Amino acid sequence: MASINDGLNSWQQSENHNEMIRVQRDRPETEPAQGVEIAYMAGSAFRITSPGGISMIVDPWRNHPSGKWDWYYYDFPLTECDIGISTHAHFDHDALHLLKSHMSLDRMIGTFAFHDVTITGLADKHATDGSQSLYDWPALTHRLTGVDVRPPNNPRSFDNVLMLIETGGLRILHWGDNRADPDPHVWEALGEVDIVLLPVEESRHILTYEAADRIAGRLGAKVIIPHHYFIWDIVTRGSTLMPATEWVESHERFVHVDGPARVFTDQDVKTLQPTVFHFGDHVAFERPRPKWLDGIPDEGEAAD
Repeated sequence: MASINDGLNSWQQSENHNEMIRVQRDRPETEPAQGVEIAYMAGSAFRITSPGGISMIVDPWRNHPSGKWDWYYYDFPLTECDIGISTHAHFDHDALHLLKSHMSLDRMIGTFAFHDVTITGLADKHATDGSQSLYDWPALTHRLTGVDVRPPNNPRSFDNVLMLIETGGLRILHWGDNRADPDPHVWEALGEVDIVLLPVEESRHILTYEAADRIAGRLGAKVIIPHHYFIWDIVTRGSTLMPATEWVESHERFVHVDGPARVFTDQDVKTLQPTVFHFGDHVAFERPRPKWLDGIPDEGEAAD
């Protein structure tokens, strides 16, 4: 007999989708907000909120279910949103069960539209060339497990779906962990984007610096936002991830955002020169205190 906790836990949630019924039935009673809010939630997770108030969380994370190693000091906090989205079936991108969401788009290929949001999923492959990474994890995976993660015969978890979100006059692309050289038809389908979210940091775990810059340039992105990087009190050293600061500051134009969220308007973005926006250690949730700090006073307590 299956465990009562197997599968998605939506049936256990007390929330309902009454608001979604209202939105699909009526026009909003108030004027929509100006611009699209992008909020960083650590790992590769972002909350994107449309001008009409539709909230999407892309790639919520968790620790590996085997319990053999942890990338995070805790799992993704249980969070409300309208639409949960996952780019691929890796533990650091697929924790849709940790969202109180009205709907889930798990590795969606094709197009979905609701209210003032259109989401297009383009199927491609996860990055598997670790030859320029600090640690060649694809080669290590093959050596230790015998699993060849390289396409075209890779297992499911090394597929990836690029998620293109269109709202507020902006085209926002979440790269997931996609390889740097997707098939030509994927580039053609993507066209130009305004904002691109790229997995880039000092260990080059997914993208090298050069690949990230090349992708942003080919897409014509005006706003480039890194993710999938180390945050000292959220991401463990065992992940092998490192900060993104070096790559960020290698650019002529960059902004260290002074909080976990920023609103981007169509007018502002389209007049920008290409600029990197870095959320750093800021995250859009109240973070628990890591257990390894037990016994060490907070700065305020130490001053008393």
